[in-house]
Amino acid sequence: MASTKEKAPKVKYSKETYMYWYESMYLQRKFEEKAGQLYGQQKIRGFCHLYIGQEACSSGAVSALTKDDKWITAYRDHGHPLALGTDPNRIMAELFGKVTGTTKGKGGSMHIFDKDVNFIGGHGIVGAQIPLGAGIAFAEKYKGTQNLCMCYFGDGAVRQGALHEAFNMAMTWKLPVIFVVENNGYAMGTSVERTSNVRELYTIGEAYDMPSEPVDAMDVEMVHEAVKRAADRARAGEGPTFLEFKTYRFRGHSMSDPQKYRTKEEVEQWKSRDPLEMVRDRILTNGVATEAELDAIDAKVKDIVEASVKFAEESSYPEPEAAFEDVYVDTDYPFLRE
Repeated sequence: MASTKEKAPKVKYSKETYMYWYESMYLQRKFEEKAGQLYGQQKIRGFCHLYIGQEACSSGAVSALTKDDKWITAYRDHGHPLALGTDPNRIMAELFGKVTGTTKGKGGSMHIFDKDVNFIGGHGIVGAQIPLGAGIAFAEKYKGTQNLCMCYFGDGAVRQGALHEAFNMAMTWKLPVIFVVENNGYAMGTSVERTSNVRELYTIGEAYDMPSEPVDAMDVEMVHEAVKRAADRARAGEGPTFLEFKTYRFRGHSMSDPQKYRTKEEVEQWKSRDPLEMVRDRILTNGVATEAELDAIDAKVKDIVEASVKFAEESSYPEPEAAFEDVYVDTDYPFLRE
């Protein structure tokens, strides 16, 4: 008879962690697929940038950090708050422009915020969130907390001067920030190879003596481990880290993208390393959970997504006068003049 030890699954983490990864990534996948469908039906309008294919970038980082850490990203921003635990109803309502959304219908797809989970938003100006992320980290250091800031941006933002200024200041002041470039290969429709002589983006951090490394971000375990290392350094007072998450978006830059700049063969090659399928296979192959348990998660997630659509459709649009509300949240803001 085989011993219990021999039957133990050959995995690095607990069942709870693997099940979180799978459910979190599956929720992001199904939510985004539904958002794409609703965009086609013109129920979601404006800009819409889907996260399909990049789910490990968010879920693997969430599992490595604490609920008190802060998060900020660019405008491909539906996946991060979903991974952090924001109510999918509120995110879907925001995509619909409804008053029950995360920013009361005023931000839309590109500006999801949720203070309750410390998600300091999606930002539409390319690279603008990078110095903001450094500033958030400065505030945590100033207050003497052990918290850090996860600051995400796309490969196109690496060309912005604000990145270099923020990197220099973050290293000089040893700020607790993890800078992450989600390198999905294309800044809108322009490949990394066409925009810079530096193609291994993580090496940019080395110019500032910043600990920097590439990460296979199609593998959620690799993301978790890289973020954990960076977090340990930040909490020890050693300052920032720059991680290049090598990932890939399975859809276009936005819903209006015809994707003529890349081949179907390239997309299919990346899909063969689908992060969601990889973690599912790891769970089943190593006996972490049964197929029935994963099927139950699938059904649960599909119900959650359908409920979010119903919630959004039944919610109201903001009244016109709402455009003048929340300009200043503090009614006693000291610098207002009559």
